[in-house]
Amino acid sequence: MALVLNEEQQMLRDSAQAFLTENAPVAHLRKLRDGGDPAGFSLDIWRRFAELGFTGALVPEDHGGVGLGVVEAGVIAQELGRTLTPSPFVSTAVLAARALARAGSDAQKQRWLPGIAAGELIAALALDESSKHRPFELATAARRDGDGFVLDGAKTFVVDGHVAQLLIVSARTAPPGAQGEGITLFLIEPGADGVGVERTSMVDSHNAARVRMSGVRVGPDAVLGGVGQGGLLLEEILDVGRAVVAAQLMGSAEEVFARTLAYLKERKQFDRFIGEFQALQHRMATLYCDIELAHSLVLHALQALDADPAEARAAVSAAKALACTTADLAVREGVQMHGGMGMTDEFDIGLFMKRVRVGQELLGDANFHADRYAALAGY
Repeated sequence: MALVLNEEQQMLRDSAQAFLTENAPVAHLRKLRDGGDPAGFSLDIWRRFAELGFTGALVPEDHGGVGLGVVEAGVIAQELGRTLTPSPFVSTAVLAARALARAGSDAQKQRWLPGIAAGELIAALALDESSKHRPFELATAARRDGDGFVLDGAKTFVVDGHVAQLLIVSARTAPPGAQGEGITLFLIEPGADGVGVERTSMVDSHNAARVRMSGVRVGPDAVLGGVGQGGLLLEEILDVGRAVVAAQLMGSAEEVFARTLAYLKERKQFDRFIGEFQALQHRMATLYCDIELAHSLVLHALQALDADPAEARAAVSAAKALACTTADLAVREGVQMHGGMGMTDEFDIGLFMKRVRVGQELLGDANFHADRYAALAGY
């Protein structure tokens, strides 16, 4: 498959770019941050975003969505990365929507998916339990209680969990065997007895939460995808999220490159534009090549997920790893080439560095995915 967007995908990109540039530029993030907004994003903008169909990209048409693919979700995320727009797109419109569309019962789909597509429901994946992404190292346990379950445990780094009306929680229902065995996903409402949610503010001013569960009772209708079958389902959901986060990282990297290039053409030193200095030209040329390579790999991963998720794992990990290192290089070069002002809060480049840092950790950093890629290759 050609590593280019088709005409419809280009139109989607242009539409998302126009909406976000007008309604949610970087100044919007600053306003939310400086005002201490408890949600961390604008619900009004999120709902207008939904009216254009963006939140329903991965929601089937018969549940109110537009039934697009992972490539289209990545295209939208890339534009979010350009403007640093704070939104629950990855947590809700990607991870939760994919999980429910892929494994939800008819009743679960009818209850939750229309709300996601309409921008009326915020959902979050409560997965990680330590400072690093280790999706199958779970202490959270769910024990049988009649025909239902009782959950006990704690989750951290639950992005948008502080405002979520639905939590998708991973828990162990059987002793660990092969990777992913014995894990079950549950749909839990934060207001249920025994659930505690604590808001945490991340370095990029987007909010997450710590979620604690103590004796949380759920019925059999809370199980998503079957008891003990959450491992393979989780792999697919996470891979979709990883590829979309990689696309968001590339959007940030490309915007930083464009801003830095413009600065090199206007900043003078010793009566010369600093873009005339060969050392800076070489660094920018290297960065441009790195971004183009990473962008192609990310698009390949998105396309592979649409073709066959089970065969896309290596491509996803390669893309996420390279997107992490490339975006990191882009923001570091951007800060350095802007000189002293690049280190100040008044300049936007630092905000891109913070968002990239969070994106690097979200759903696995470069080291996690390099190791996973090697394991998938048989090492």
